[in-house]
Order: sequence, then structure tokens, then C-alpha cells
Amino acid sequence: MSQLFHPSTNVISKVTIFGAVLFIGGAAWVLLALERSSYVTQAKVVREQPVPFSHRHHVSDLGIDCRYCHTFVEESNFAGIPPTKTCMTCHSQIHTTAAMLEPVRESWRSGESLEWLRVHDLPDFVYFDHSIHVKKGVGCETCHGPVGEMALTWREYSLNMEWCIECHRAPEKFVRPREFVFQAGWHAPAGQAAIGDSLVAAYDINSSTNCSICHR
Repeated sequence: MSQLFHPSTNVISKVTIFGAVLFIGGAAWVLLALERSSYVTQAKVVREQPVPFSHRHHVSDLGIDCRYCHTFVEESNFAGIPPTKTCMTCHSQIHTTAAMLEPVRESWRSGESLEWLRVHDLPDFVYFDHSIHVKKGVGCETCHGPVGEMALTWREYSLNMEWCIECHRAPEKFVRPREFVFQAGWHAPAGQAAIGDSLVAAYDINSSTNCSICHR
């Protein structure tokens, strides 16, 4: 019986198979890289806000505590967006004619809230409670990055599940004494390893990655 296919068909078949494998592998790598890129996660991307609020000026320069504006962070799952009244407590007396603050003054006059764009916005299927993290010694900067150095606010980290789980698996690497939760630029004097385990025990922190903790 004569040969049905030319011998070169074997070479073509092998090249096609290997090419398909490489293409699929390359496509998967590109998708994974895209998923972790700032284009998707919005990490390091400054969000445009109705007013160019500077955490660097208010926190680092003026020394205003996070809780002055984010009043519910110790008691609620939501840190709270400051109302216009909070802004006007100071800005009814200082920088009263600054052009960049006109949206704040207009909000105060009209009673219409400023529409701030949330920078750290988790998907609806993820449950997160600020208060429990604060009580367990998780500092603001642990999740939000060096906010006190941000002239304009951006998302420091990806907020992907793998990023959250890193802390849930080894909380001793991240917790700090409760009295320093809101302190900018804090570092353990003798290193994190020296205090991590003792704080985990003192605050009764359990290392857990159970799905139901965040997905309820």
C-alpha cells in the first residue's frame, strides 16, 4: 500500500503541536501578567478626585490623625468618607479663597456631598471589616501603603486575593502594637520578627485562610 502522506507531514505535525503549546503557554502568561498589572489592579495609579486632596500635607506636614477624617475606622467595617463639614472646620478659616477648594465651598453652600472616587474599592463579593483589623494591630500603612507621603492618593497594592492571604497566613509578619496602628512611618524598633509572635498571641490572632472569612 502506497504512503498516504508525504514524510514532511511528520515535521509539520510536530511543529504545529509544539507551536500550539507555546502559543497557549504564552497567552496564559500574558493574561496572568495583565491580571497583575496596574491596568487591571489600578495599583500606583492616581485617581482623579473633585478636589486634589494631599495626605502628605494633612498627615505628614500638619500631623492630623487618620481618625479625624475617617471617623468610623475603629468601630465599623467602613472607614468613612469625611463630610464637607469636616473639611470646613478648618477651611472656613484658612485658605478660604483657594481656587482648588471651590468644590468644597460649593458643597457646603449647596448641601450636596462631594463625589469622591473610592481608591480602595473591593469587589462586592468580598467582605472586609476595618474595625477588626485595627483591633488586631494591622496598621493603616500595611494595606494603604505610605499614605502620609502621597501628595495625591493612589492604591499602593493590588488588593488581589493572594495579597490578602499573605497576611492571613503569616500575620506575625505584619501586625504592630495597637497604639501605633495609625502612626505613619512606624517600624518595629528591634525588627518585626522580635515582636510579631508575641503580638499574635496577645491579640489572639488566628492564622486562617478559610474562604468564609472574606466570602460570606
